[in-house]
Amino acid sequence: MFCNQCEETVKGTGCTVKGVCGKEEEIAVYQDLLAYLCKGISIRNLAAMKSGKENPDAGLFIADALFATLTNVNFDKARFHEMINIAITLRDALPLAGDDEPDACTWKPASESDMLEKGRAVGLLSTENEDVRSLRSTLLFGMKGIAAYYTHAKVLGKTDAEIEQFLQKGLASTLQDLPIDDMVALVLECGEYGVKVLALLDAANTGTYGKPEITSVKTTVGSRPGILITGHDLRDLEMLLEQSRDAGVDIYTHGEMLPAHAYPAFKKYPHLYGNYGGSWPQQKEEFESFNGPVLVTTNCIVPPKESYTGRLYTTGLAGYPEVAHIPASEDGTKDFAAVITAAKAAKPPQALPESGADLITGCAHDAVLALAGTVIDAVKNGDIKKFIVMAGCDGRRKDRDYYTQFAEALPKDTVILTAGCAKYRYNSLDLGTIRGIPRVLDAGQCNDCYSLVVIAQALAEAFGVGINELPIAYNIAWYEQKACLVLLSLLSLGIKDITLGPRLPGFVSPAVLDVLVKNFDLKPNTDVEEDMARMLKA
Repeated sequence: MFCNQCEETVKGTGCTVKGVCGKEEEIAVYQDLLAYLCKGISIRNLAAMKSGKENPDAGLFIADALFATLTNVNFDKARFHEMINIAITLRDALPLAGDDEPDACTWKPASESDMLEKGRAVGLLSTENEDVRSLRSTLLFGMKGIAAYYTHAKVLGKTDAEIEQFLQKGLASTLQDLPIDDMVALVLECGEYGVKVLALLDAANTGTYGKPEITSVKTTVGSRPGILITGHDLRDLEMLLEQSRDAGVDIYTHGEMLPAHAYPAFKKYPHLYGNYGGSWPQQKEEFESFNGPVLVTTNCIVPPKESYTGRLYTTGLAGYPEVAHIPASEDGTKDFAAVITAAKAAKPPQALPESGADLITGCAHDAVLALAGTVIDAVKNGDIKKFIVMAGCDGRRKDRDYYTQFAEALPKDTVILTAGCAKYRYNSLDLGTIRGIPRVLDAGQCNDCYSLVVIAQALAEAFGVGINELPIAYNIAWYEQKACLVLLSLLSLGIKDITLGPRLPGFVSPAVLDVLVKNFDLKPNTDVEEDMARMLKA
């Protein structure tokens, strides 16, 4: 295997024996093979579009397949076998793209060992040129981010044929010998489609559940048994809340589900009790202490302890061997009766040592822009000197303490704009307010980085300046492929001088990094004192 799609990859270079995430070599190989087959589907389907013979479901399948290969989503070999077989069937039902089709359009396995051999042959290292491999990897990982967000929007009824077509165009390009300039253009185009898919998901979430409201969420525990829901899928939460409303159990959010408390549609459920724990790296300890069942709706899954494997459930594209999986019916509904029954028999959650302080969320673009007058006055009067965008992912590495230390050291006339699970590094700190405005404005999940862009664009318009002339600095933490897409989205909007950490992506070659530095002034973080002096400079 060779996998370098996440920030924690071994030595910043690549996992070759087993993933730091816990992914076994076979799973990594099957993921590479599935992506390869999706390239074949893309080539045939794009050709079929010219004659109107395309499969309209191909783009939807590709989005699901790419999402399944994200870090910490699916570790289940049987599920990948199933997707690989579906991919081959779907591809072979499409018309031939021509007489000179690439191998991805024609290859079929003779056995399981054949699948493994092929998967090992078509991974990232099959592209020998380092810079070409770097650009292809950056594009692929960005498209995985698009696929994840598109799948969430699709579940809520929002689709976009142009986004599906771009995924196919991008995949097909990785089997073509393109000039470097064309590959760079595709990577930046991926960022443009990132903005589109983030806007689509924002419309899907707010159109279904209402516009988030600034909300205080408790972190204490109740006396009733509970169900802990983690991941990102709000539709799963809605179904779980509805099915458990009279069951005598409470529902707790975990990780990226915290922002759900801010949506008006969920406030009608009194048994949506509060938030339990922090971000995904702590889940082994937190899931063990929770006592009740845990429902994993998407990433991030950490290989579980035996002590709670029996009360862990996955749904959607998430999967783990020997963990109960709850499928969707043909109409998309799911039956969470098994989870609810397990909760009734469980003990109430055990309070976590760090619980107690409420967490603020729901500071999305509509909620913050409703305070625009107060914010603008605070900037003009000097009460707010700087906004620091500290969005992105959390992770296990010790150097992530940098973000807590950075937040603690910020002057009291600064405001943090955040989204994603990186916020758990500082959202429980008592940083106070400025003229009633919380100094940590949590827009929500990682996809809600879109809200931070909308806020920045509105402020730029209000002050009559360009977006790079605003008193905003960017100190972004990344971990996986959705964060790669968010970064590309920011770059596509022309945002410069972004600090990225805790270390730069291992899949970016020195030459490609040089392009990013020259065109966008992208830089790695260093230490708190040095970075803060640079970011706070007028």
